[in-house]
Amino acid sequence: MDNYASFFDKIRGAIQQDVFVKISLGDYNGTELYLKNVYIKPVVIKREKKLSFVFRYKTQDITQNFEIATGIMEIQGLLQVEGFRVATLFTETENIVCQLSKKGTWLLRKEDPTAKRPVALTHDKQKERKLDSFGKIYLQALKLTDAEGKVYKNAQDKWKQINHYIEILSSILQRLPPKDRLNVVDMGAGKGYLTFALYDYLVHTLKKQTDLVGVEYRNDLVALCNQIAQKSGFNELRFMQGAIEDYQPQGDLDVLIALHACDTATDDAIAKGIKHDADLIVVAPCCHKQIRREIEKNKAKNELDFLLKHGIFMERQAEMVTDGLRALILEYFGYQTKVFQFISDTHTPKNVLIVGERRPIDTQKQQEILMKIKSTKTYFGISSHHLEGLLNIA
Repeated sequence: MDNYASFFDKIRGAIQQDVFVKISLGDYNGTELYLKNVYIKPVVIKREKKLSFVFRYKTQDITQNFEIATGIMEIQGLLQVEGFRVATLFTETENIVCQLSKKGTWLLRKEDPTAKRPVALTHDKQKERKLDSFGKIYLQALKLTDAEGKVYKNAQDKWKQINHYIEILSSILQRLPPKDRLNVVDMGAGKGYLTFALYDYLVHTLKKQTDLVGVEYRNDLVALCNQIAQKSGFNELRFMQGAIEDYQPQGDLDVLIALHACDTATDDAIAKGIKHDADLIVVAPCCHKQIRREIEKNKAKNELDFLLKHGIFMERQAEMVTDGLRALILEYFGYQTKVFQFISDTHTPKNVLIVGERRPIDTQKQQEILMKIKSTKTYFGISSHHLEGLLNIA
């Protein structure tokens, strides 16, 4: 067997024995302008091992990934056809250099190993999670993971939503004024997926003493969540039965959350947060019926009235106007407000998150905001916004 064929047997053997680290091709004498070297390493893409080629040019790198067999054929072509005259195979046990001599024959020599295999071969970007799934009793009880902490396939979307939610809040929560104990209310907690995750993150990641109340109208969900909280050892997390409009927080709040509270229930939650001096208000509105009825009833004449004949545009316009006014009202009370996408609209069209961080009230700016609210209502034919009435600024 000649040295060239032996070199490729060495490559195949290194891959099969799982000691392959990389290959470099050099001493280029081909026709492709500015090509200098090629570097090949193993990668795992979607759980399949492949060969990743980096073609290094004078001013840029180009990466291509190949199946193992196809990749080896590509290396053969680069040596025999494209003009590379030196190839070095790096393994965990030895280096093997295959070099084309001036006489046109391939020479082979062995050297001591100089390269170490990377800890992970995965090429897929692994997103850092604010929460892990291992050892979480509540995730198992909510049927998101098995007993070993592995997320079920049909729960992957919910797990991503939970982590995205915590990721969004993480930096904001760390900006809260320092206190010995946080008072947090989650209004419309539902089955508690996000409520449990928030408590877990506050208490076990941020190490903050936290009292968290989840308010939920459905008795069966309240009972279920309280059982899970007790089983999880979440002693300062409790769920209470009731409607958002009826719930009365005890004392000032640090954080108020209301995700997907229907129509004016979002306004009820925001109003309670403002009245109880919440440092952070987070809402994901849903079902913007009140303002839509106002727009449909009055049919104001403006540059956008052509949209009113299309139901889907009417719905979207009502959503934007409703939430835009909510953000303005929060700003009126001194909240620095941001509005952005909560989760991908492939999961739900109700994906807007309004976040307000309390700041000192600017009385001069209040007058400007009142004028903006008034002009917006006039433009769209709105006689009243529910949140205005709750806060007596109409």
